[in-house]
Amino acid sequence: MSEERRYITDIGFTPTVKAEQERLGSRTFYERYEQTMGWRGEVNEDLIQRLANTDSFYFSTANAEGQPYIQHRGGPKGFLRPLNKHELGFADYAGNKQYISIGNLKDNPKCFLFLMDYPTRRRVKIWGRARVEERDNELIRSLKPEGYNAAVERAIIITVDAWDTNCHQHIMPRYSPDLLEPAFARLEGRIKQLEEQVRELGGDPGPFEHVGLT
Repeated sequence: MSEERRYITDIGFTPTVKAEQERLGSRTFYERYEQTMGWRGEVNEDLIQRLANTDSFYFSTANAEGQPYIQHRGGPKGFLRPLNKHELGFADYAGNKQYISIGNLKDNPKCFLFLMDYPTRRRVKIWGRARVEERDNELIRSLKPEGYNAAVERAIIITVDAWDTNCHQHIMPRYSPDLLEPAFARLEGRIKQLEEQVRELGGDPGPFEHVGLT
């Protein structure tokens, strides 16, 4: 945390933001919040557990003119990994070769990560500074998820300045195939059992179409 910041929340609650909070009536609450609770500045067990369930996040950077850019990053659960109490890292895969994010980081190392856990309706915000690692082959290999078929070009290392969680309001739950397919399989199995019972009673259950995910 820089010397100019009294509280860790000051990374987001700038003087202008605080003025808006005052104008709109929430400043008293957040003043009490930043003095008693605040955001976290280290990678603790809570964040580690959340990262272990993360298979998608949004990575925000800005260029020298302040123009923001957001890039989606996805992979197997846990591909965004804790390295120590202050750093996270992930393997950067080959993509469309625009290189906007890594170009922005050359001019401005500040970044922001937004993690969404749709099934549990939880989200995590991470403020930090990122660097591109292209020479440390051992580190790059260590961040590649085992068995994941993707060409790794580099690693991105994030120094965490602050992180916080948001409430679940307005998050619409979404479910990935690894959660839905077992549920569908159980449902189909139960339907087949009921169909067989109908046949044993002399009835005709009619045709049944497989309900799967593509």
